[in-house]
Amino acid sequence: MTSRTAGRSTPGTASDAATWSRHDWLALADRMLAAVRPFASPGHALVSLPGRKGGYGRAVDGLEGFARTFLLAGFRIAGARGVGMDELVDRYAAGIAAGTDPSSPDRWVRLDEHPQAKVEAASIALVLDMTRPWIWDRMPSAVHERVVDYLRPAVGDDTYPQINWVWFRLVVQTFLRSVGGPYSIDEMAADLSTHDGFARGDGWMSDGPHRAYDHYVGWALHLYPTLWARMAGAADLAEQRRDRDLASLDRFLGDAVTLVGADGSPLIQGRSLIYRFAAAAPFWVGAIAGVPSVSLGQLRRAATRIVRHFVANGALDERGLLTLGWHRSWPRLAQSYSGPGSPYWASKGLLGIALPAEHPVWTASEEPLPVEERDAVRAVHAPGWLVSGTRADGIVRVINHGTDHAVEGATVSDSPLYARLGYSTATSPVLDDSGWASPLDQSVTLVDHAGQVTHRAGMRLLTVHVDTDGVGVAGSRALAHWVDPDPGQRDHGGGRVGRSRPAGHLTVYSLVRGPWELRLTRVDDLADGVEAAALRLRIGGWAIAGDATATVGERAVALTGAGLTSRLDSVRGDGTAGATALAHGGPLAGGLVVPWLDHPVRPGDWVAAFIELSAVPAATVGQVGQAVADEDGRGLHLAVDWPDGIGTSTRLDTEHARPTRRPGSSAGPSGPLDLRREG
Repeated sequence: MTSRTAGRSTPGTASDAATWSRHDWLALADRMLAAVRPFASPGHALVSLPGRKGGYGRAVDGLEGFARTFLLAGFRIAGARGVGMDELVDRYAAGIAAGTDPSSPDRWVRLDEHPQAKVEAASIALVLDMTRPWIWDRMPSAVHERVVDYLRPAVGDDTYPQINWVWFRLVVQTFLRSVGGPYSIDEMAADLSTHDGFARGDGWMSDGPHRAYDHYVGWALHLYPTLWARMAGAADLAEQRRDRDLASLDRFLGDAVTLVGADGSPLIQGRSLIYRFAAAAPFWVGAIAGVPSVSLGQLRRAATRIVRHFVANGALDERGLLTLGWHRSWPRLAQSYSGPGSPYWASKGLLGIALPAEHPVWTASEEPLPVEERDAVRAVHAPGWLVSGTRADGIVRVINHGTDHAVEGATVSDSPLYARLGYSTATSPVLDDSGWASPLDQSVTLVDHAGQVTHRAGMRLLTVHVDTDGVGVAGSRALAHWVDPDPGQRDHGGGRVGRSRPAGHLTVYSLVRGPWELRLTRVDDLADGVEAAALRLRIGGWAIAGDATATVGERAVALTGAGLTSRLDSVRGDGTAGATALAHGGPLAGGLVVPWLDHPVRPGDWVAAFIELSAVPAATVGQVGQAVADEDGRGLHLAVDWPDGIGTSTRLDTEHARPTRRPGSSAGPSGPLDLRREG
């Protein structure tokens, strides 16, 4: 589907008939900047937005409100080359003068007073560099000295977390270097080296040592290298790595553009989702850097679709303010440290307005997103994802066998933001308290007689690839474990630590084609003292938001609601179907309903379920397929008949997934396996 570029839609609409012009982007930015102005302090240094106090207190909230809206103001000023921007220039210049004045009632929390100031200082330094002719160069020398003094604690501070935060120290020191302030070339080199250590292949990076693959890959780990390289104090350091960083960004964007739904929704996955359309930032970064493999028209379309999606779905309230939520306000989505100014990291999604009107991105014709052109399954190796986009409904689904915000072998609880088997652009994981304590949606778990549910964090990725016939294949093996979380933990997005007790090993394979997944599960063994008769094997499907209707049969359940169908069929394993409603389960309107299948536990035996997420009526699943184990027991050969009548053949090398038996563990035999639908 090709968008027509003639005409212009009103910012906030999602019409396919016309795209946003640069004028529309500027109108949105001006609306957002006007909306926050009434909440500025008398000296303009603090922007204290309405809402519940953030986890770090009101002083940090006010600094966040300034620094994150200063990003947007800076993009606006830079793109206009200062013309007509006098009010914005004066407002934020006054705020900087007051915020860095230790005697001012508006003074900012310092970098050596609170760690969050280190984050916000980077935004201030980045924009001061970007708008140098219109703000910094016009400031009196006394303010220059105060700014340098405010940023000075970044030098010699070795407490910056070794995640995307290394960029906050690097950006600040780079600015200081350009204005004659203190800096450490050794620390700058160390931060670049740490960033390079995040690389995991194909342009993907993990935000630190954990398998933390999320939107930070794009809106931080690819954004900062490109913008930093253009800072005045970075030229000599950036030159030697420019080509490598460009190649990494280019490769990442080849995957990232496939993760955007046709309606513009990004994946509802990962932490800091309240930053919403910051997910558009890497596409603008690609335009700024000039990546060779993704066209300007497709980059602009991805960015436009994402931002319009949120504006059209109520991300700006009646005052024009961003709230803590996804579409509309849903404060539970925020991490514990977030305050009312935190959502304005979404400003990164409007980075494109920093490009002048003559930049070719504004005149290039938009080109369709991959999901708008064809059905396709794609293997993304670093996070262990199969990406399946379907043109008929515009949904992008990710089947996840490698991401958990943990490390292999960890025994923390699952984070519903990372460790579920599936995420999509149309569904939300369960994010209420039950979603953290008792995985249900898109999960495979063991449930004991008391109802306690196991977790899979720490799993081992077995394979992720696409067969020659277009079927995606991924698998993982985990030590399923029960966790009693320690009290008083702050929510930073990852799973919860606590006392862990092993249940047994689970192996899961996914065969993916279009909107369907054939999920194979085997309880490999059970831990000492754990009895099969006291357990249920539970398989959860896609959660549907809104007033969903559940149709439950003997071995199948179908949900319909919000224009979606979520279906779960027991193909093998004596599954019993059901559905659970959660009134406040997620950030999409109307709560969530989750389909599930319970099975008896038979160690060593394969269980199979057919799973669907689509925006079309539920398909009738008769004989889904069959699979027979090789005679030597080293694998499975699956001949699958999919609901659309297409037949495929897949070989699974399952033997290497089988654990070494421990004395006292229980496991059943392997052997011929018939996956023709039972009953």
